[in-house]
Amino acid sequence: MSHTALVCDDAMFMRTMIGDILQDGGMTVVGQATTGSEAVSRYRELRPDLVTMDIIMPDMNGIDAVREILDHDPGARILMCSAMGQRALVLEAIQAGARDFVVKPFQPQRVLEAVERVLA
Repeated sequence: MSHTALVCDDAMFMRTMIGDILQDGGMTVVGQATTGSEAVSRYRELRPDLVTMDIIMPDMNGIDAVREILDHDPGARILMCSAMGQRALVLEAIQAGARDFVVKPFQPQRVLEAVERVLA
């Protein structure tokens, strides 16, 4: 059975790119979210094996969404996706409970390696 993923990013092209990488790696993308609060509600609805989470999103940032998801499900596996120069935010996301991070622009192999670590 393939693992399921929820892809959370406010930019459609990033959701598409991450989704394609995950699907090429054998995962099934079961949903997408464009805001932090949508990510939390979609997680509760879909219960995916993996969440990819952008840090900077409208309405609720990715770090707050990580905290809310983990409050609801401490076993949630979340991979943060950040742009260069967001090092302090990445550290905050890891402290909030995210399991790993990848830096934009993405290299597909790096994303899949991070996914493997998060799901292990």
